Amino acid sequence: MTSVALAAANSPPRSECISSCRACGGNDLEVFLDLGTTPLADRLVKASTADQCEPSFPLQVAFCADCSLVQITETVAPELLFTEDYPYFSSFSPSLLAHSRENALGLLHRRRLGPESLVIELASNDGYLLKNYVERGVPVLGIDPAEGPAAAARQIGVPTLETFFTRALAQRLAAEGRKADVIHANNVLAHVADTNGFIAGLRTILKYDGVAVIEVPYVKSLIEHVEFDTIYHEHLCYFSVTALDRLFRRHGLFLNEIEHLAIHGGSLRLFVECIQRQGASVREQLALEKRLGIDGAEYYRTFSSAVADLRHHLVTLLRRLKAEGKSIAAYGAAAKGATMLNFCGIGSDLIEFVVDRNVHKHGRLMPGCKLPILPVEALMQHRPDCVLLLAWNFSDEIAAQQKPYLVGGGQFIVPVPRPRFYDGKPASR
Repeated sequence: MTSVALAAANSPPRSECISSCRACGGNDLEVFLDLGTTPLADRLVKASTADQCEPSFPLQVAFCADCSLVQITETVAPELLFTEDYPYFSSFSPSLLAHSRENALGLLHRRRLGPESLVIELASNDGYLLKNYVERGVPVLGIDPAEGPAAAARQIGVPTLETFFTRALAQRLAAEGRKADVIHANNVLAHVADTNGFIAGLRTILKYDGVAVIEVPYVKSLIEHVEFDTIYHEHLCYFSVTALDRLFRRHGLFLNEIEHLAIHGGSLRLFVECIQRQGASVREQLALEKRLGIDGAEYYRTFSSAVADLRHHLVTLLRRLKAEGKSIAAYGAAAKGATMLNFCGIGSDLIEFVVDRNVHKHGRLMPGCKLPILPVEALMQHRPDCVLLLAWNFSDEIAAQQKPYLVGGGQFIVPVPRPRFYDGKPASR
């Protein structure tokens, strides 16, 4: 056990409710969604401790009128979220591996990276992305605080610092001459309590002519598709282009290009540099957000009722299926699944078990609802009539993997943006 994890284990659960914006420090925060008090979504429960009380924290979402950043109001100590027993390993998703490989190979070509270059990834997990550079002789450095994923990365030849990325670490790396031609930061910016420190640190280790390639879920997709289950304590912020542009400029960085991605229910790939050369993709998106009102609080005020409506329809559907004598399982012991199950009050009365490909999750229980997590082979062994896709962002991938289950008469249920049966054909929205 790492010293930081040991300290967390011997200390009471810690959290702090913010009173000012994480980015700009403004005090004009308006809460527009309250998901109640929930357990930590990625803190899977061991069977041996199932009877013990789980740490739970308030989960409210607010809009900052000063800089347009959407954020939760509770900050749980990162040592409780991301260290020793962190169960997420990126390499278990083939579609995520393909997505990351495409990203890396494109940058290798465009940036003409070679043996004299350096690529750094913040929150590098199990080396899923950086290994693409290692295979081509490009020096890399991963930074990740989670013991298991960091060890897995080193096993495949990806040098990894097992620690949190901070401004102090960035200063140390810069002093050692380790500045990056490319910095990757995929789905980590939302996880950082010290938002400004993280961006300042990124600026410190980025070469003047380098580029930071950052992926974040897009708040517009979250709102329009009622993706409330992507809200949990690890995700402190939910970004618009407006909020991002303001955040980067505050630290002498410039958002120059964006790409829209379908992954994770709708994401943005950001290209951030020290040199200002803002492209049409950014200008057009800023203008669109202005027209839609994404930079104002009114845009978010009806979201709570949309979430309540989704919960009602999903629970009603599951109860009807159970009343008809149908058996129901779930797919995906993901953090979003914990939010979905716990907020909707879905437990063993409706769902029998959850399956997941990640072997590190097998034998554990879902937080809160305590549903058992089994290997995916359990679908064919038990043949439930219906499967609720908690990992709906990979629905097409799951359908391809579980074709025998569907061919045998099984049915998938996708919960967002409205509960519906899914036949395995590629989804379109």
